[in-house]
Amino acid sequence: MTTPLRTKYDTVVMGGGIIGSAIAYFLLKESPGLSVCVVEPDPTYEFASAVRASGGCRVQFTCPENIEMSKFSIDFIRNFEATMASNGRPAPVDWVEGGYLFIVPPENAESIQRNVAVQQAHGCVVNLLTPSELKERFPSMYVDDLAYGAHTPHDGWCDPNGLLWGFRRKAVELGAEYVQDRVKSADCDSIKVRSITLESNVKLEATSFVNACGAWAGLVADMFGMKLPVTPMRRFEHYFTAGSPVEHLPYIKDVARLAFRSEGAGFSGGLVNGNEQRGFNFDVDHDYFERVVWPAVAHRFPAFEAAKCHRTWSGLYEVNELDGNPIIGSWTGGLANLYTSAGFSGHGMMHAPAAGRGMAELILKGRYESIDLTNFGYARVHSQTPYAEAGIL
Repeated sequence: MTTPLRTKYDTVVMGGGIIGSAIAYFLLKESPGLSVCVVEPDPTYEFASAVRASGGCRVQFTCPENIEMSKFSIDFIRNFEATMASNGRPAPVDWVEGGYLFIVPPENAESIQRNVAVQQAHGCVVNLLTPSELKERFPSMYVDDLAYGAHTPHDGWCDPNGLLWGFRRKAVELGAEYVQDRVKSADCDSIKVRSITLESNVKLEATSFVNACGAWAGLVADMFGMKLPVTPMRRFEHYFTAGSPVEHLPYIKDVARLAFRSEGAGFSGGLVNGNEQRGFNFDVDHDYFERVVWPAVAHRFPAFEAAKCHRTWSGLYEVNELDGNPIIGSWTGGLANLYTSAGFSGHGMMHAPAAGRGMAELILKGRYESIDLTNFGYARVHSQTPYAEAGIL
């Protein structure tokens, strides 16, 4: 729709990507009959971060909230096709339980041992493998410079586009209204948001407003006078093949942020440059694979000495510059009815189900009931106290 059906709603969600759609779904699942409007400027989702992502889902974190969010989200995604069927139409997401493998050199040996102990304490299946065990399981891998590999066999990946549209279709079926428009300004008093005005000059009032605008969340927050340290950062994904046969691989990640996995007859992944200039840049550097990714992947797997890159595309991380973890919750010390779910820094798709459920609990009941996400609240931004993730990002 381009015109809302009413002027006042219980909740207006700004941003109809995977996070916003998950929030809309859980709000209506928990409170049928709630009036929910989702404002999304681009229903094609051409530049949405999730649909340009690799679709990985893993429990290998150290913050308890991240681990528990992953556990819930992975189970939810595993059963997504049936659970989220809409009007008799399945919601396929092509879940692949391919596993994750974090590999570290000797200087990171103690940290990965600590990380694995934390994950196991949360009930996760994590196997700490020595170099000889890695070589036995993945014979194509060069392991002489490694100390350990942490393997989580029940992690995997899915189709991000299927996940987004599954959430959106189900939210609509439950009563969510999606409006194709963009937030232009906000009308606030000293304690709450009264309304927002869209570019079409339509004004929307609501009891609660949610900023789920992903890489654009910082710009939207500015309209409310809220300083949100979320900025867009370009990253590349590549589809490539090896020059000689390589066994099927899990999602491999290392401390230099090389990350890739098997995909069909080839492999999908890249190497994130954390120093990339911030901004809304979707230009593709077609030399990036050969210049940056190929040396790293060929070092780890010599079979990639003759790798061929078939396709490169760009996408945006919504980076929380404070600590890399998401900002979830109401505006502590600010407008009480303005909620934020943004700054996932590359983990938005995998944590969308848990983030959506948590936000719905907070809005509807005033507290978290499943996973306590208080540590991800805005209070740490206000006090400039990072709550950082010690695992490989």
